[in-house]
Amino acid sequence: MTVTIYDVAREAGVSMATVSRVVNNNPNVKPQTRKKVYEAIERLGYRPNAVARGLASKKTTTVGVVIPDISNSIFAEISRGIEDIANMYHYNIILCNADKKKEKEIRVINTLLEKQVDGLLFMGGVITEDHIQAFRTASVPIVLCATRDENGTMPSVDIDHEAAAFDAVNTLIRHGHREIAMISGTLQDPANGYARFQGYKRALERAGIEYKEDMVRIGNYRYESGVEAMQYFLGLKKRPTAIFSATDEMAIGAIHSIQDGGLKVPDDFSIISVDNIRMASMVRPQLTTVAQPMYDIGAVAMRLLTKLMKKENVEQSQVILQHEIIHRLSISHVNE
Repeated sequence: MTVTIYDVAREAGVSMATVSRVVNNNPNVKPQTRKKVYEAIERLGYRPNAVARGLASKKTTTVGVVIPDISNSIFAEISRGIEDIANMYHYNIILCNADKKKEKEIRVINTLLEKQVDGLLFMGGVITEDHIQAFRTASVPIVLCATRDENGTMPSVDIDHEAAAFDAVNTLIRHGHREIAMISGTLQDPANGYARFQGYKRALERAGIEYKEDMVRIGNYRYESGVEAMQYFLGLKKRPTAIFSATDEMAIGAIHSIQDGGLKVPDDFSIISVDNIRMASMVRPQLTTVAQPMYDIGAVAMRLLTKLMKKENVEQSQVILQHEIIHRLSISHVNE
């Protein structure tokens, strides 16, 4: 049978109110009484009813996290940062995978709000008007993590994706490359895919390099689309000498496509990308990439959410973290 707070109180010889104060770490309990209650809890195997405690305090100490693709290592690393800070502030995480489907994302958001979470972290993905409408129905704080809404009105933690892409392409330009192709993510994603595309175009323009539509292929951020895009570039009469990929995963697909064609990186093609997933240092040659501080994005987003949940002062609700170029072995000078 389920052990109740009444059973603990009877076992310890105290009132149910005293047991409640001990369970909730109320300091107004004598050490000797606290010890008796803990001993009774251990003997009986009592577990406090989190739902009942939440109803009483109007707090559940749970945070809902919506993740777009649980198989993507980027979101796994961000989730580590979220959970570490959540544990530090004594919050539990409910993690929900949405499979990059808008309808499922909306449904998951509503389900988490119905579960009476104290706050919500929405990770990655495109923020549409439907998302905004769902967020507006919430009575709890919401923070966007590794994405932003187009109008920049919601609390968020991210990097400057346009600047990250600009720096990546500029690195290729400094190595003498002028024929630079891009494997892009979806341009329907203003916070990420379109921003990185704009960074690519701005770097070309700054260097006086003509933008050519046939030097851009749209992928879906995953390995297979990198393979397919590179096969297209290999079929061009005038091939690029360098590739900027919007993600490491697509870049690794491009590297393998080049190698399958009997060519080499960086001898025949230089490649740079964005993210710095673990595989970037495992692939051969090791991939030069623009690192997102993925763990920090999660940690800072969770800390921002705790401040909002506790109604603490927040000086900056839209946080941009710094990116960093990690130089490895996938780029060479064009004449080398």
